[in-house]
Amino acid sequence: MNDLWSYLVEAKRPLVMYGMGNGADKIIDVLDLYGLEISDFFASDGFVRGQSFHSKRVLSFSEIKEKYEDPIILVSFGSPRREVLDTLYEMSGRYEMYSPDVPLAGETLFNFGFFERSREKHDRVRDLLADETSRNIFDNIIKYKLSGRIDLLRAAVSDPNDTPLRYADFKIAVDAGAYTGDTASALLNMCRSVEKIFCLEPDIRNFRKLRTFADNYPGKINAIPAGAWDKDEQVAFGSAGNRNSNAFSGGKEILADMVRIDSVARGYKVDYIKYDVEGAEMKALVGSSEIIKRDLPDLLISLYHRSEDIFDIPLYINENYPEYKLYLRRKECVPAWEMDLIAVADQ
Repeated sequence: MNDLWSYLVEAKRPLVMYGMGNGADKIIDVLDLYGLEISDFFASDGFVRGQSFHSKRVLSFSEIKEKYEDPIILVSFGSPRREVLDTLYEMSGRYEMYSPDVPLAGETLFNFGFFERSREKHDRVRDLLADETSRNIFDNIIKYKLSGRIDLLRAAVSDPNDTPLRYADFKIAVDAGAYTGDTASALLNMCRSVEKIFCLEPDIRNFRKLRTFADNYPGKINAIPAGAWDKDEQVAFGSAGNRNSNAFSGGKEILADMVRIDSVARGYKVDYIKYDVEGAEMKALVGSSEIIKRDLPDLLISLYHRSEDIFDIPLYINENYPEYKLYLRRKECVPAWEMDLIAVADQ
């Protein structure tokens, strides 16, 4: 069985990349490992204004079609926007096009070798999933990660109104990776019973906006300039001023405070914890073990930053907190982002 990378080696056809930026750099790094090169970069016809990328002039799609008879297109950007998704779906139906899966954090590539080494974990996780929606998402995402096929992403989507989270019961919540307060705002709108939300955000620029948001809800939003971690300490942090700021790479490196959620919410009975911490999800889970054991809060955990997370995080939850039922939910997006593990305990 081949993965996308092995297929590209065997295909021996021109590779052209749709898009530029960090995503393109990550894909290029993997292609280098396989001895492959991008022949040209292109953008949509209306977005080409003489740019260059990796010392190549960025072409329009019209120029690509004129220059190449049968190229393979690799998409290097991500988006949940309807108009972008429709464009990608339409293009992938007419041309041979893939959206390669590369990790947002860590170095582990989800190729066939990694899948083979993780097959036992794969089988265990699939058996743990509590409903057919979860298993459908899991199966299609695994196939996508190996193949890069965009149609599989389109199939790995859940109804946004279908959630096992018990919003009506939430009074005390923790928002780890609060960004500028968008999740907290949505939670306040959905759940009138919320009394307090602890919002953790380590990026300085993001935190300024979060604090402004918190000022509108005195006593209800507790904005904390720190990231969720497995211990209370300072770590080197890539401050990018966006959703991708993290403690592993990217942006201007600073020392940032990291804290255990157990320390932040000590003294409160916590009903809900959201973890979207750009690859530090496992550390953040370890740092909230006391609260999870004591309160059995509903958990929502981003499952797409590291290749290992789709296996290791569900197994960690099951092995340490067997009271929880596990679900996968995913919003429509290219590539395999916006996928969450939801853990709800029988109480």
